[in-house]
Amino acid sequence: MFRIEADRARFREIVRGRIRADLRRYVSSSELIARRGEHTVSVPVPQIELPQLRFGENPRSGVGQGPGGKGEPVQGECGGAAEGGGAGEQEGQHILEVEVELGELAEMLGHELELPNIQPRGRREVPCEGGRYSGLRSAGPDSLRHFRRTYREALKRTLASGQWDPAHPRVVPVRDDQRYRSRRSAPRPDASALIVHMMDVSGSMGREQKEIVRIQAFWIDTWLRSQYHNLEVVYIVHDAVAKQVDQEQFFHLRESGGTKISSAYELCLKLVQERYRPEDWNIYPFHYSDGDNWSARDTERCVALLRDELVPRVNQFCYGQVKSAYGSGQFKKDLDEALGREERVVTVAVAERADIPDSIRRFLGQGR
Repeated sequence: MFRIEADRARFREIVRGRIRADLRRYVSSSELIARRGEHTVSVPVPQIELPQLRFGENPRSGVGQGPGGKGEPVQGECGGAAEGGGAGEQEGQHILEVEVELGELAEMLGHELELPNIQPRGRREVPCEGGRYSGLRSAGPDSLRHFRRTYREALKRTLASGQWDPAHPRVVPVRDDQRYRSRRSAPRPDASALIVHMMDVSGSMGREQKEIVRIQAFWIDTWLRSQYHNLEVVYIVHDAVAKQVDQEQFFHLRESGGTKISSAYELCLKLVQERYRPEDWNIYPFHYSDGDNWSARDTERCVALLRDELVPRVNQFCYGQVKSAYGSGQFKKDLDEALGREERVVTVAVAERADIPDSIRRFLGQGR
């Protein structure tokens, strides 16, 4: 049994090494998102086979040797289909899917991107059962019976009732004398976080742009979930008007209207003011768009909302600009010009999927 567990631990370490080696590829693709469960994710890993030595003669003469002329197809060697489209005869490559806990995946992400642990800002007192049995109660299992306190209660009752005989001291506990150990409820500080994902769903944001946003959101959620005990995620979409949606709508909704970014910031601010007090919550708004806004006046409104209302209430505001054939990319330039010196405002340009790991490092690398 011990040998099996040792082999299993060694196998898991080999698999973790393969995942770590290919982590940047996983971060830049949507391969893991469809395989995500509630607490784990299935990671496809090519099957690991150990080389084997076989005794006997090699039937082949070497590479490029043997009958046949240059350019002739080799029959039955490649495992492909026959000329008529039939099935192949050779064994294919096997892919092994290994379940990895999201906490382990977050640990690998933090190591690969060198992400610091977050120091929570908002805290709240959450009542919970303590770890020490320092309390007493009159009911409980026999395994938690407190003998000394039970005997004391029985002695007090015996003395009070006049049944105590110094010549024949005897104390017999009854049911009402029983006392049992119990855990005391004590409040402890519990860090809670809110993620607000906001995205432009106007006609200029295509399928590829939304897929990049989806990949980024998955890894951001995975990392922040490993940093906070309690995490809530809110999704907001906007064109000319903003509205709160669920996760499915967030990644698949597409509108044909214009773009008014301030509508999303106003809705985000309303949620923070009404439901998520900054004293209790660590707040992380993420906004994704292709950089188009309907007017310079609305951009000024966005800057004012960020500077005066949102940024003072949040841990960090992150803007990711996804490159689009129809987007101008002007909004990031305006934010950098107006709020470039604000430490809690981070802007990133994502031209393609290969830029996703660097954008996540920029977003989460401040440790806020």
